[in-house]
Amino acid sequence: MSSSLKEVAARAGVSARTVSNVVNGSARVSEQTRQRVQEAIDELGYRPNLAARSLRAGRTGIIGLAIPELHSPYFGELAGLLVDEARRRSWTVIIDQTHGDAEAERRLLTGDGGRVMDGLIISPWALEAQELVTTGRSLPMVLLGERSPQGMADRVAVDNIAAADEATTHLLALGRRRIAAIGLQPHLQNGTAEQRAEGYRRALRRAGVPPRPEWEQTVDSLHRREGARAMAALLDGGAAPDAVFAFTDELALGAMHLAHTRGVRVPEDLAVVGFDDIEDGRFSHPTLTTVSPDKRQIAARALQCLADRIYSPDNEVPASDLTIPHQLLVRGSTSGPQNP
Repeated sequence: MSSSLKEVAARAGVSARTVSNVVNGSARVSEQTRQRVQEAIDELGYRPNLAARSLRAGRTGIIGLAIPELHSPYFGELAGLLVDEARRRSWTVIIDQTHGDAEAERRLLTGDGGRVMDGLIISPWALEAQELVTTGRSLPMVLLGERSPQGMADRVAVDNIAAADEATTHLLALGRRRIAAIGLQPHLQNGTAEQRAEGYRRALRRAGVPPRPEWEQTVDSLHRREGARAMAALLDGGAAPDAVFAFTDELALGAMHLAHTRGVRVPEDLAVVGFDDIEDGRFSHPTLTTVSPDKRQIAARALQCLADRIYSPDNEVPASDLTIPHQLLVRGSTSGPQNP
C-alpha cells in the first residue's frame, strides 16, 4: 500500500505543505530540503493521487516534449533524461517528433486535435522565435536550443559559439591549419549551425588562419551519411584538410568512416572533433573527441522552468534564459587518450 503524504513529511522532518511543493515541482523549496523529501518519497514508495490533484488544480499531470528526430542519438538520450526527471515530479511525458517541420511545430503549439498538456518543452527547428511565443502564448512552454525568445519565454541552451571556438582552438593547438567544418544548414531556422560556424571562424581568425568557404561543408541532415558525403567532397576538392570540426558526432563518425575507406589515417593525417558526446563516439575507433553538453542539467533545468511556469498563477513567472555548461572531451581522434 502506498504511503501517505503525512508519512513522507514525518520521515523527512518537514511539513506536509513542503512535501506537496516538492511533488509539484515548486521552486520555493531549497535543494537540500528537496533531496531529503525525495529520499523519503523513494524510501516509502509514496505515489500522489494524480486524479485528485488534477481535479483540484485543473491540470492533467501530462506534459509534452517535441523534438525534431526520435532516431537521433542526442535527442533520444535527452528525451530519456527528461522523462526520468518528469517521473520524479509524477508527470507523464507525451513525446512527438516534428522533423523540423513548421506545420508540425505550429500544430503542437496551437493544440490542434485537443490539448491535454499542462505545458510543453520544444526543440524548434522551423518556426521563428516570435511565432513560437505568439502561437504558444496560452501554453506554458520551454524552448531548447538557440532560438532567442527575447525575454518572452524560457530557454535552455548551450553556448554554441564558445563551444565551437573551444573545439577549433583545440585543433589549432595541435598544429593543424587546414581545418574544415562539416554541418552548415542554411535551410534551417534554429540558428545552431550558424552559431557553431561563427565559433569556428572566430577561432581561426584569432589564430591568423583565414576561413576558407570551400572548407565549410553544407549538409542536408546531421547524420553519418551526410558526414561521409561531406568528407568525400573535401578530399576530392584539391588541398585536403588536416582537421575537421563536425557540428554533430554523427557527422564526425561518418567523416571518419569515409576517411578510413580512402586510406586517410585518424588522427595522424586527419584530426576530428564532434559535438554532442553520444555513446557511439565513446566506442568508435579511434574514440571521438567531442564537445559534451551537460544533458542531464539541460533536462533538470528545463523541467524546473516548466514547473515554475505551470504552478505560477496566470503563468506570470519572469522568463529565464539559461546557459548550460559544456566540456571538451579529448579522445583518440585528436591523439588523446583512448579510454571511453
